[in-house]
Amino acid sequence: MTQDLVTVGQTSWRSRLSGRLARLREHPLASVGPGLITGVADDDPSGIATYSQAGAQFGLNMLWTMPVSFPMMAVVQATCARIGRVTGQGLAANIKAAFPPVVLYAVVFSLLIANILNIAADVAAMGEVAELVTGFNRHLMTMFFVFGTLALQVFIPYHRYVAFLKWLTISLLAYAAVLFTVHIDWQQVALRTIWPRITPTSTYAAVVVGVFGTTISPYLFFWQASEEVEDMNAAPDSMPLSRDNATAPKELRRIGWDTWSGMLYSNLTAFFIILATAVTLNVAGITQIDTAAQAASALRPLAGPFAALIFALGILGVGLIGVPVLAGSAGYALAEAMGWKFGLERSPNDARGFYGVIAISVLLALIIQYSPITPMNALFWSAVINGILAVPLIAVILVLAASRKIMGPYTIGTLAACIGWATVALMAVATVMMFVPQ
Repeated sequence: MTQDLVTVGQTSWRSRLSGRLARLREHPLASVGPGLITGVADDDPSGIATYSQAGAQFGLNMLWTMPVSFPMMAVVQATCARIGRVTGQGLAANIKAAFPPVVLYAVVFSLLIANILNIAADVAAMGEVAELVTGFNRHLMTMFFVFGTLALQVFIPYHRYVAFLKWLTISLLAYAAVLFTVHIDWQQVALRTIWPRITPTSTYAAVVVGVFGTTISPYLFFWQASEEVEDMNAAPDSMPLSRDNATAPKELRRIGWDTWSGMLYSNLTAFFIILATAVTLNVAGITQIDTAAQAASALRPLAGPFAALIFALGILGVGLIGVPVLAGSAGYALAEAMGWKFGLERSPNDARGFYGVIAISVLLALIIQYSPITPMNALFWSAVINGILAVPLIAVILVLAASRKIMGPYTIGTLAACIGWATVALMAVATVMMFVPQ
């Protein structure tokens, strides 16, 4: 009798849990595509540190980078999503088919290095912020986040935890909330956004490259293209648009709406971060920010403990999205380049190389925490590598998207191509200026 009651209790508990998960997946937020998660991952902890440094060092005169970068990041990401959905393959697989091996391996291994350094900066920031909020040792908290995110990716199928990642995107609203705690001269904000005082120095150029490098990041290109493929494979009777003309108009509209709205959400958040640090840290004469956690700490005496707390909680929320995206994009890129089985829906035994890349990337990032490489150095070099790598990689993406051999009738439009090539030119100029002596 007792055993029957236990069995009934277990069945009831499992039934309730399944019902709650089903309701969560049926929520309107669950129907949003990869664009939202990609956009939020763009504002990862290292990105927050970069935006904070931009606002602290140059004040309102860095706000212009957001409206300028928005159409660029949206076009590039939408193009990557388009390539993935039309061809049914990720970026690395398409590069492998269309370019010499030297191009493929140069891109993939540069991405791996940048991603590992970026993950190191992210988990360090998460550990520091967790210590700030809870009082627990930062290194212990870093290990908790590393093994937690790794277990999530390796042992839980993507379709089961993607809904939770989408709920975490709400954490970005924390940075809009910070603005309600400080006084802002909105007329001056509008003026400096449209007409900034630009300082033509290598320092200013380096910050611009860092901002554009973390806003238009190579790892996001690979992630969004591959997640379109994951979503396609998960849908019954779904196939690449190159073989499914009937659903192409609907799917391409969905990609456009999903990506542009996700990038707008990301871009506005980055704007708020630069603005919040400009009107607090810069005004107070604090012009050097080494980590996102330091920005949160510096906000406490200037904007109050509530502003510091929500700034810190936002870092943790986006970090839980950013780290899996960074590690996952590395796994997709190398697995496609090497011809291995891949996919977050596969079991670890079925895609050992793919999950091995994810595990090694995250664990190497953890080891960096105990090396002479500081989180700020990891952040700096990842931003520099991303900024430099983005220039030829976007050019490669635009060539792929314009190829009728690859895209069939779904090649990129003229306006999108013009915006894409303008992105290449702007980032190339900023990169060159970064290396010009003052």
